[in-house]
Amino acid sequence: MLPLMHPALDLLFLGSVVIIWGMIVYQLVLTLAGYRYRHRIQQEHQQLLAKGGEPAPVSIMIPARNEEVVIAKTMRTILALDYPADKLELVIIDDGSTDSTAEIITARAQMDPRIKLVRLPTGETGHGKAYALNEGLKHCTHDLIAIYDADNTPEPSALRHLALHLQADARLAAVIGKFRCVNRQRTWLTRFVNIETIAFQWILQAGRFHLSRVAILPGTNYIIRKSVITAVGGWDDRAITEDSELSMRIYQAGWQIKFMPLSVTWEQEPEILRVWSRQRTRWVRGNNYVIRKFTGPMLKTRSRFLVTEFIYLFALYYLFLAATVVSLLLFFASSTGLVALNVPGPYFAVWVSAFALFTLEIFVVLSYEGEDSLANILLTIAMYFTYCQLWLYIVFKALILDARRHRVGVWDKTERFKVEETAEEGATAG
Repeated sequence: MLPLMHPALDLLFLGSVVIIWGMIVYQLVLTLAGYRYRHRIQQEHQQLLAKGGEPAPVSIMIPARNEEVVIAKTMRTILALDYPADKLELVIIDDGSTDSTAEIITARAQMDPRIKLVRLPTGETGHGKAYALNEGLKHCTHDLIAIYDADNTPEPSALRHLALHLQADARLAAVIGKFRCVNRQRTWLTRFVNIETIAFQWILQAGRFHLSRVAILPGTNYIIRKSVITAVGGWDDRAITEDSELSMRIYQAGWQIKFMPLSVTWEQEPEILRVWSRQRTRWVRGNNYVIRKFTGPMLKTRSRFLVTEFIYLFALYYLFLAATVVSLLLFFASSTGLVALNVPGPYFAVWVSAFALFTLEIFVVLSYEGEDSLANILLTIAMYFTYCQLWLYIVFKALILDARRHRVGVWDKTERFKVEETAEEGATAG
């Protein structure tokens, strides 16, 4: 049987190579920009510290649902932040917890009047994080609002760093910090997630902000103006990734978001593949919603942010996925003699170059956190062939679920575990 030969196959192959390498080059540019920003933000921070000034009052919101395992530790950590005690207010929104979350918060609130427990009525529970944040906002006293997840252990200076930069620039709607994986040594999966989160923040967040002052709100460790939240209409209850959706509307309204990596919080990450898969599928479906919602505005706007972010999301979740799948299928088909490609070129060298760039970029950003060990370099190599490929499955799964209009769980969160000793170790490392 003769192998199939057709010019369309050659064009598909060349197109996939161009798209894949386009993304690789873009990531390289962002890595270099992130390196520049790392030095620039340190200088900016020192200049702001030299000016002095008092931090403004802040209302900290924590949405919670069945968080009895971690909420006591989180409250102790938040209330012990290096921030004037009389300028902190902690608003915890209990969204229908069926465990002892509310009782733990109530007991602590009786000892510390800075804590407000907001319990959603029975008929209004279970609508998700965005809904809980909108309800909690009604009970916040101050104009500056900080958001933390219920499992977070922010470092003592985390909030002060965020507030300092937000107060210094009236153009900013929000300042976002960095999050780190507190359980990164627990399983092979958390080791991969740790590398992934470091790369995401130092390449995408830092790189994009340095190039075009574009950053995306994370789910935690950020401070935002209450007046801006109100002006843009609050959090979208239908958005799974309510942070990225809100980011789009903030930029639409002419505000900016700043990345401030010196502010660090430690959080729990999935330790087993089933939980990770469920979490990441929700994230992709959330970004699919953002793409659908802002396709029309993107085509009409002149906003550099909307165009940049939309093109990136579209390329990452659609073009890059399609190009990767096409190139893999054509590779296997040509290897087995089913098809023949008439496209000469040093394609093995091209693949090796892509792999080398991937490893180099990760190695560089790991060094920022003091984690450029031999073990992590070997993990990065293994990650390229395993963890990164799992994302193909996740994106396909999300697209299929969206096509079937499969219902999304609104509080499908990471399973919690006690963090007393682990968190202290993480903070020390940080």
